[in-house]
Amino acid sequence: MRIKPLSPDTLGAELRFVHDEITNLVGHSQKEVNMTDTNGGLLGPFAPMLHFPQFGIPALSFLRTLDMNASLAKDVREVAILTVAAAYGAKFELYAHEIMAATFGLSPSAIATLAAGGRPNELDEQQAIAHDVAHALVTGRIVPDSTYKQAVTMVGKEGAGELIFLIAAYCLIALVLNGFDMPAPDNNQDL
Repeated sequence: MRIKPLSPDTLGAELRFVHDEITNLVGHSQKEVNMTDTNGGLLGPFAPMLHFPQFGIPALSFLRTLDMNASLAKDVREVAILTVAAAYGAKFELYAHEIMAATFGLSPSAIATLAAGGRPNELDEQQAIAHDVAHALVTGRIVPDSTYKQAVTMVGKEGAGELIFLIAAYCLIALVLNGFDMPAPDNNQDL
């Protein structure tokens, strides 16, 4: 870890407000995931966002906009996010979204296969196209016409647009996590 989480007590009023907003948001939408350290400092991508608010706050606004305007099913979103996280080996993103994928009904075997960079056989059509679009993009390819047309058929034009922006957003998060070498919380107690 190249930077440490910031204790909320050390933040100025503006950053404390952002910290508290993030805490409330993730506490509501991702309550199953450990997002703070013992001092209340935000973990994962949120620590760099607070260290570099001139970049982090706009990135956070983009993510929030994607969440507020989400039309894709949560399990479909999680397939795309896990595909991105696996491609980049982003430890915190894998940690958080393995938990969220389970929460939204993906099977343990599907989650394990996605986290290992594979394509589970058990994906439904919408989940499969989310994986295929994400896989094309994270491997540096243009989404093939047939794949894009299938995405539009499966989730609509708006859904396909949302999917591409979602994948781009989680690529950004993965790169921030990897650039600052942000770890997943120690969850070895489950082993």
